[in-house]
Amino acid sequence: MMSTTHHYAVFETARGFCAMAWAGNGIAGFRLPGEAAEETRGAMRRRLPSAIEAEPSVWIGQVIERVRTYFVGDEADFSDLVLDLSGQTDLYRRIYDATRRLGWGKATTYGALAGELDLGPAGAWTIGQAMAKNPIPLILPCHRVLAAGGKLGGFSAPGGTVSKQRMLELEGLPSVEASPAQQSFDF
Repeated sequence: MMSTTHHYAVFETARGFCAMAWAGNGIAGFRLPGEAAEETRGAMRRRLPSAIEAEPSVWIGQVIERVRTYFVGDEADFSDLVLDLSGQTDLYRRIYDATRRLGWGKATTYGALAGELDLGPAGAWTIGQAMAKNPIPLILPCHRVLAAGGKLGGFSAPGGTVSKQRMLELEGLPSVEASPAQQSFDF
């Protein structure tokens, strides 16, 4: 089996430093904004240890501009982008495909998404696991998937649920409450 070479770039947005990784077959990784470029770079290296930092191609440069547009609060659509999900299971690819259909300012719940995909009794948990392992957050909009009752649920990106709430607010969605457990652990 031939190995794919991944490249990545770190770039600044209105909300902090992001990183995007790509290979010949699409976008393979994304890091939501962090406070420092070096922290963001380190996170991308941990996710894709063999990736090489590089200047973005024209195509990746255009995607970076969409990300910058998003983080100033202007509508941005990522649903047309080619993604490299080769390291994901078929089930996770189905979940991520369904998640991509959630456009700007739209949200659903883990349970509703599980029902749409006919995943059975443990479906909401499975959706939560897929969201937690999302290699391309924002572009695969896991922030738009909420817990039961419209609660925030978890968010494993920098800033935790505070970041998730801010992203939802950027899209014009009303404030969502964190559950008491999330508040007490400062997720």
